[in-house]
Amino acid sequence: MSLETRAIHAGEPSPRIGGAITLPIFQSSTFESTRESDYHAIPYLRLNNSPNHLALHAKLADLEQTEAALVTSSGMAAITTALMGVVKSGDHILAQNGLYGGTHSFITHDLPALGVSYDFVDLNDPAEWQEKVKPNTRAFYAESMTNPLLRVGDLPAVVGFCRSNNLVSMIDNTLASPINFQPANIGFDLIVHSCTKYLNGHSDIVAGAILGMDALVSKIKIKLDHFGATLDPHACFLLQRGIKTLSLRVNKQNTNAFAVADFLEKHENVSQVNYAGLSSHTDHHRAKNLFNGFGGLLSFDHVGGGEGAHAMIDRLRLVTEAVSLGGTETLVTLPAESSHAGVSKSDRETIGIGDGLVRVAVGIEGEQDLLEDFAQALDG
Repeated sequence: MSLETRAIHAGEPSPRIGGAITLPIFQSSTFESTRESDYHAIPYLRLNNSPNHLALHAKLADLEQTEAALVTSSGMAAITTALMGVVKSGDHILAQNGLYGGTHSFITHDLPALGVSYDFVDLNDPAEWQEKVKPNTRAFYAESMTNPLLRVGDLPAVVGFCRSNNLVSMIDNTLASPINFQPANIGFDLIVHSCTKYLNGHSDIVAGAILGMDALVSKIKIKLDHFGATLDPHACFLLQRGIKTLSLRVNKQNTNAFAVADFLEKHENVSQVNYAGLSSHTDHHRAKNLFNGFGGLLSFDHVGGGEGAHAMIDRLRLVTEAVSLGGTETLVTLPAESSHAGVSKSDRETIGIGDGLVRVAVGIEGEQDLLEDFAQALDG
């Protein structure tokens, strides 16, 4: 069946519970035991195995074409738990330059405190990977598209390198979503998502997901059970509901984002637009070959720097200044003050995030309405 059909029907209980078309919310912390021999199989909410969890796990694994899946209480819970599930004190990881700020901070501050070292690498330079891989390297962490510069690395080469060096290949697929890209189909071992974004799509929950080979996901589940980063039943219900419209939303966001990026690239008050759907983008050819669509996120540099960007944002009428992305509404934010506020100014400048960089998370509004709002805000 098509991905659109699977998003609606995969993982749904059969027969339906009480005939309910929508899976009910199981607002219960504990369930009747069947004398399980494995602690992690005991039916208990913290152990991530309520009916709401199990249905979501099946739906997500189907969408990403993986053997198994877990949902977590946030995207960062998914990222940190997945990493802690594959490394231990004394290990080393390789990670892509330009990662999301929260991931960057965890790798640079928290992992070293736990005895795990790291090296950042250019995802377009396999020679550098070979130079920096060590006998104790255990994993290679990448993103399908970086936030907020939308760089797309040589992802198939990462998979090949990991296989050659016995590393776990890990990828954050939040920005692409399963509609635009399914990393397991090119061989990635583990996939993480901030489900807060496109998968839920309605800006009303915080959630995450970990997907991949059953052996790895089962190992990570033990960590998740111990860390207690459980998604509550109501959030599970909302996420399951949101996924059913994923294809409709993301395809509209793909269309809207391209129109906005194309408009911005031609405006005199914009010096640079970062969107992989534009032929001018450094990674356009690679993204075109890998992805089914280019996503709903873009960024651009205002010629007036931080001051000019702030003034433009203040003039927006339809678009709202707020963090996060992937919802039905269009949002803007300055990464230097939000997603990468925890990254040092020198590190931000190294990866190309200046004070005048504006990130646009495009929603599903009417295309012309969005263009008119950006036009009047940029024209001043």
